[in-house]
Amino acid sequence: MAEPKLDILAIGAHPDDIEITSGGLLIKMAREKRLTGALDLTRGEMGTYGNDKEREQEAMLAAEILGLTFRENLALKDSAVEYNQANKLKIARVIREMRPEMVILPHWQQRHPDHLACNRLGFDACFLAGLKKIDLEGEPYRPRKIIYASYYRNTEYSFLVDISDEFEQKVKAVAAYKSQFGDNDEKTFREMLENGQKNIFHPGTTIFDTMHTRNHYLGLLAGVKYAEAYSIKENILIDDPQKMPVRSI
Repeated sequence: MAEPKLDILAIGAHPDDIEITSGGLLIKMAREKRLTGALDLTRGEMGTYGNDKEREQEAMLAAEILGLTFRENLALKDSAVEYNQANKLKIARVIREMRPEMVILPHWQQRHPDHLACNRLGFDACFLAGLKKIDLEGEPYRPRKIIYASYYRNTEYSFLVDISDEFEQKVKAVAAYKSQFGDNDEKTFREMLENGQKNIFHPGTTIFDTMHTRNHYLGLLAGVKYAEAYSIKENILIDDPQKMPVRSI
């Protein structure tokens, strides 16, 4: 069996989803010389701000900041990502081509239908990519590990990742999406209201406020400055419980 081309592949519904949820981990792994990649399912063209071309350019800039070695966009229809066999096979094709050892998917508790579809499509694609008789180019391959990135809905986690040293770079990666987050302030919010538009966040609150609050809170749970939260569906196996880093008291 051929060796994996990627150590880690993160799969997200829209450009900027991966940066917000898993940017710290991807930066951390890239700094350790792991080969990391991202697969966006849509171009985010249904978003309130920007357009598909702007978001494509922003995604490539963010990829550089994250240290990715691979990024692809499947250009599925935004806000209409369907859970069907055709879309599963599109993702499975990338998995066979890039052969990641680990895949990061969005958590299964989601507000946005595209995020939920991404979770379900991604898991099924990991399975289908390993079937020998399926009508799909490339050699059969399945990732060894799937982890699920927390967003806002879920409040129980399997483990936390310390991103204290990576947080500022994560912020820069998200800031690459200027069409989405560049002018999220009180003045702009009032102008949007006058034009009948709805702000992504509450007035006076930006994505960067939200990231700081959430990642700092998760860090406090583990005794570090900033952290990201992840879940898995299987048990965690520990060789030496005495070496687990977080104190109980």
